[in-house]
Amino acid sequence: MSDGSSHSVTNIISKYMQAEERQKRITDYLQDVEFSSLDEISELVDASVSTVRRDLTLLESRGQLKRTHGGARLIQPKSQEFIFTERDTREIDEKEYIGKACADCIPSNQSIIIDAGTTAYHVAKHIEGKSPQIITNSLPVANLYASNGMVEVILSGGVIYPRLGVLVGPLAIESFSRMNTDIAVMGSGGITEEGITNSHNLLIDIQKEMIRAARKVIFCLDHTKFGRKSVSFLCELDQVDTIITDSKAPVQYLETLRKKGIEIIQTS
Repeated sequence: MSDGSSHSVTNIISKYMQAEERQKRITDYLQDVEFSSLDEISELVDASVSTVRRDLTLLESRGQLKRTHGGARLIQPKSQEFIFTERDTREIDEKEYIGKACADCIPSNQSIIIDAGTTAYHVAKHIEGKSPQIITNSLPVANLYASNGMVEVILSGGVIYPRLGVLVGPLAIESFSRMNTDIAVMGSGGITEEGITNSHNLLIDIQKEMIRAARKVIFCLDHTKFGRKSVSFLCELDQVDTIITDSKAPVQYLETLRKKGIEIIQTS
């Protein structure tokens, strides 16, 4: 074999190995986050969006993932962590108390963003009497008031992600980027003195737009979220106006947050 032919074969093998490694990184990443955008995957594997599209098409043909508008999702996730109904069974009493306390402190006739977390859902359950306008990407929240004439619900665009009960992707982000509202009711995976984090990358950009859109930002966090740091950074503490939590929240954290000018409401 000539040197030229040998070099050509080496290049083909190298490109094949690069593609195989890239595709493995994509599937491994989706095992952790379940859904991701083209831009996120492109950055992850250091390849162009067009290259990533080809990878996703191949992986979809093998049954390893499902392509969506602007990204891809896992077909058979290995974890139950992100299922809405599974998460809503945890700290259920605390979430209910927090939801009622939050609803009580919201004035009537407000435009309110309600995010897709389970604690925020418990806020929605108690807010009917305030005649709010609700803007959300949460299917459970939208379903809660689907036939209720007292509450106006605006549902964002996006790709339906059934396990989370949420609309995600570029259309969801764009929907909230165009909003201006009175209040945002938010949840998160954790809070430390360094800021607020969440456990799912696909929600971060949407939540950032929710925070930007609201004049007042309320985080509803049960006691298990304090001192906990999740995978993805969401916001600094100076972007938070109010935190509503339960009676088991650690005193030292609450005092630190009060000193930073954050209003703390604690359920009894």
